[in-house]
Amino acid sequence: MTAKEASTVKSDLPPDQIERRVRELGQWFHNLDLKGVQTAPDHFLGDYPRIKWQRFAHAIPADLTGNSVLDIGCNGGFYALEMKRRGAERVVAVDYDDTYLAQAKFAAEVMGADIEFAKLSVYDVAALKERFDLVIFMGVLYHLRHPLLALDLIREHVAGDLLLFQSMLRGTQEVESVEPDYPFSAAEHFERPGYPRMAFIENKYCGDETNWWVPNRACAEAMLRSAGFQVIDHPEEEVFVCRVGERSHWAAPVYPTRGA
Repeated sequence: MTAKEASTVKSDLPPDQIERRVRELGQWFHNLDLKGVQTAPDHFLGDYPRIKWQRFAHAIPADLTGNSVLDIGCNGGFYALEMKRRGAERVVAVDYDDTYLAQAKFAAEVMGADIEFAKLSVYDVAALKERFDLVIFMGVLYHLRHPLLALDLIREHVAGDLLLFQSMLRGTQEVESVEPDYPFSAAEHFERPGYPRMAFIENKYCGDETNWWVPNRACAEAMLRSAGFQVIDHPEEEVFVCRVGERSHWAAPVYPTRGA
C-alpha cells in the first residue's frame, strides 16, 4: 500500500448497490449526491456541506486547470470532488480517519474522479514533500490539540499560493484594532468584544470530544497572520481565503515531524 492511492476506476454500480455500499460505510458527515443516492439525507445541518459551499464557491477560481490541490481533513470528499469538477489537474485528499477515507474513496470511484488519497495527519504534511497551488483546510482547526502548530506546518511545507480555511467560530464578527504592544499594566483590551479570543473546551461540545477550541473571528484572522497567511477574502461567516505571505511578527521554527 503506497502513501497515496489514486481512485481512478469509475464504478458502474446501479443505484441500489451504491445505496447499500453507502450504508455499509457507516454514518456520513458529508451529504453527497452519488448518482442520485444521498449519503447523509438527514444531516442536522441540511444539505451539508453543499449549502455552505454555495455561499463561498465564487471566491475560488472557477477554472483550476493546471492547478494542484491538497484537501487536508477531506472527510467524505465533497471539496475534493468539487475541485476536480473545476478542472484541477491533481487533487490529493488526506484524512486520518479510516472511515472518512473509505467513504471519500468510494465517492470518487462512483463519480469517476481521479483523486489521490492518503492516511495522513495534518501534523505530518511534510511527508508529502511538495507544495500545492491551493490547500483546503476546512473544519479541522477546532478539532486539534495544537492548532497553531498545524497552521505553521501547512505554511512551512505544503502551501504554495492559496489557502481555503474554515473554522467553527463563536462570538462577535467584530475585529478590534490591536496595538503592536501593550504595557504589563494594561488589561482592558482583553475584554473588548473584538479582541482575538479562543475558548478551550475541556470535555465535549455538541457531543464531540474532539472539539477542543472555538475562536472568534478576530482570533482566526490573527492566527492565520501569525502563521504567515494574508487574508484576502472573507466570503462567508466562517470562511477565509488566504494567500501565502509573511508571518505577522516572528519566524516560527521548522518543527520536526514523523513524516519528514
